[in-house]
Amino acid sequence: MSWTRRHNGWPPNIPRPYANPETAARKLVEIAAATPAVQDGRICIARVNAQFIFTLKGTGSEFGAGLALAIERGWLELHESGTYVRLKKAGEDLLAAAK
Repeated sequence: MSWTRRHNGWPPNIPRPYANPETAARKLVEIAAATPAVQDGRICIARVNAQFIFTLKGTGSEFGAGLALAIERGWLELHESGTYVRLKKAGEDLLAAAK
């Protein structure tokens, strides 16, 4: 049985790159920009979440903290249903400045 199964958590000697909400928020904006929109610029939050959790090995709490910060900073907009996000102008500017 692996360490994570026995202790129900992340091994303590492995760094958590997205434990910093700023880093997680920036990565979520990057993922959202690369994810195709379904309608009116809306991006299914489940697609962003799946890439963050399964591909990048982030945690749910890191995703939540990063999403909250990205919304607070005006980089992403959360749809009233909670199932979609939209990349806002500030998020596009953030990506352009990072290049």
